[in-house]
Amino acid sequence: MSVLRSQIIGCGAFLPRNVLTNTDLAKRVDTNDEWIVARTGIHRRHIAAEGEKTSDLAFEAATDAMRHAGIGADALDLIVVATTTPDETFPAVATAIQARLGMTRGAAFDVQAVCSGFIFALSVADNFIRAGQAKTVLVIGAETMSRLMDWSDRTTCVLFGDGAGAVVLRAGEGKGGNADRGVLNTKLFSDGRLHDLLYVDGGPSTTGTTGYLRMQGREVFKHAVTNIAAAIQASADEAGIAISEIDWFVPHQANQRILDGTARKLGIDPAKVVSTVADHGNTSAASVPLALATAVADGRIKPGQLVLLEAMGGGLTWGSALIRW
Repeated sequence: MSVLRSQIIGCGAFLPRNVLTNTDLAKRVDTNDEWIVARTGIHRRHIAAEGEKTSDLAFEAATDAMRHAGIGADALDLIVVATTTPDETFPAVATAIQARLGMTRGAAFDVQAVCSGFIFALSVADNFIRAGQAKTVLVIGAETMSRLMDWSDRTTCVLFGDGAGAVVLRAGEGKGGNADRGVLNTKLFSDGRLHDLLYVDGGPSTTGTTGYLRMQGREVFKHAVTNIAAAIQASADEAGIAISEIDWFVPHQANQRILDGTARKLGIDPAKVVSTVADHGNTSAASVPLALATAVADGRIKPGQLVLLEAMGGGLTWGSALIRW
């Protein structure tokens, strides 16, 4: 019996032109390049220009992905945008993208799971396709995290950057096994008791302001390695495969030490881990699709390979997605 699979037929990415290096940051806050690189692996990050909105970044990534997929807006049934930095409290960034693309049917909405947002959005889109409620879905992760930074806090402002990444999913036939092309499974998790480890100290119904990002770095690191490793194992177990059979790991680009720690915990060859954190920093929900687009564009990810996406973010939220390319 055949099943519906969500196949990725296009990837896109966009980064603002403005680049902020560690040397630039050292002029604004008590830090230096050596300190940042040793603790995070980050050398530079892209920062949105004044007046450049999350929807602007998302639109560019979306059009890039659609160009790669060879489709127009008339093919889209659904747009799902993962973001924690919307242009406005409402409406959704996704509806702004819908309007700019000229998509006049279907639906568009946002998903909020912070750095895990793209994995959650991908899972939502996959379930729409599996249920037969959509055939072609645009999934975007887009952020202007620089707007949430306290630029006097060197423990957080050195980590984050702005950007957007996108994929186009299309329904395809599969046989229900691991050889099928497309999303094989998604695993989503959260634990609201861990709110204080990573949050923003403002919002419409509390302070009436945007607020600033606050983080307990050591605790986040500990939970990230443990939870991400568990999510990867859960995806592998559900598929009935060994982690060693996975060809590429495309993680949330939070910190190179987290990437390295997770790989060590699971015995993953570091050469299989796609890392863009040095050049992008932590772009929250945009980081996974940005890294994915990079690895697809440079030819590392090839048809037939197994690709594992994973992330952890504020909430805490975390998850994974196993894909046959």
